[in-house]
Amino acid sequence: MDEQNTESRFEFLKGDKVLWMVILVISIFSIFPVYSASSNLEYIVNNGTTTGHVIKHMFFVVLGLAIMRLVGTIKYEYIGKLSSILLGLMIILLVVTMFTGQTIDGASASRWLKIPGTPISFQPSSFAFLMLIIYLCRYLTKKITRERLPIENIMYIFGPILLVFVLVAKDNGSTALMILMVSVVVLVIGQLHWKYIAGFISASFVAIVFFLLIALNTNMIGGNRVHTWMSRVETFTSSKAKSADSDDESIKAKNYQVMQAKAAIVHGGITGMGPGKSALKQMLPQSASDFIFAVIVEEYGVIGAAFLISLYLIMMIRIVMIASKMPAFFGSLLVLSLGVMIFIQLSVNIAVAINLIPVTGQPLPLISYGGTSMLVTYLQLGIILNISSRIQIYDEEGMGKKQSIAEINDIA
Repeated sequence: MDEQNTESRFEFLKGDKVLWMVILVISIFSIFPVYSASSNLEYIVNNGTTTGHVIKHMFFVVLGLAIMRLVGTIKYEYIGKLSSILLGLMIILLVVTMFTGQTIDGASASRWLKIPGTPISFQPSSFAFLMLIIYLCRYLTKKITRERLPIENIMYIFGPILLVFVLVAKDNGSTALMILMVSVVVLVIGQLHWKYIAGFISASFVAIVFFLLIALNTNMIGGNRVHTWMSRVETFTSSKAKSADSDDESIKAKNYQVMQAKAAIVHGGITGMGPGKSALKQMLPQSASDFIFAVIVEEYGVIGAAFLISLYLIMMIRIVMIASKMPAFFGSLLVLSLGVMIFIQLSVNIAVAINLIPVTGQPLPLISYGGTSMLVTYLQLGIILNISSRIQIYDEEGMGKKQSIAEINDIA
């Protein structure tokens, strides 16, 4: 009787229960560092109030959890079938953003598109990234039974990837590179022939070099941020070559963000200064978003950071377990691909905070302040939970390891 009550109590949490618990813990925890770090927006940037920002963040947390649960009620196969249409819509919005996009919160790139008649803005690039990955997973699944012609790979695989990359790269170089990285991983997992993957990587490298040369030496690509990227790479390499005690003031000025982030991490020590007691959050640009990990370490110490990283590690392990148990190829490929997206974003954010890679604007999944990134992450996790809830159904229908490729692909 007690077991039945326990099952009914958790019935609302459809899908992998451990993954649900991890998501809920991280989501609730995110409120505290955002509340602390958003004081920077009020007192330094002069944008809104701390209370207003944390209420907005809590709204997106609740909305994200609701969307995640709603996605669980829709068959993930339908999402795959709609991905090509949704990707086309996102590409149109990316084109519109290129001409009418705006900046918010002091950002230097026009990445946001405002919904007419409302104060709401969002980043089409994040949704385009997600739709591209879902589209690739479905296309690779549907065509796995035969050798594709080179023209098919160019038109239906490489074409969409490069189109989204080009549209995003002008204003968001880090996201554009992540699109290429994750796409290549999806192609590998999706069993595309190595000769096509090698050719795509080579062609992409040549295209990127060509783009950089044109942007740096001509005015053909107006409003690009290539000089900003190059400056960040140069600053990163210079900071590695010279010690922090160097008298080169120009390097110190350019490396200000990273120096403040490292100082916050060192200041936190083992146990941290305590919730809300960060001393360096007011001097750390983007403390509520791109550099929120540094604030977390300062306030909660190495112990708190290790606990948070362990939660992310559990999340990644559960995602791999779900993919390994899923008999349908499309479901398994989609779970792994979405997991790779989350893992790379997580790794980039932490690597920037501890100065392992040049500064780039990638949020910490489920924690950083920002509506678009949060909702996209909840969408990704909602699809993963959706697929995890279907494993038992497939087992009951006899769709196990002996299922043929044709039967597996039929559900995509």
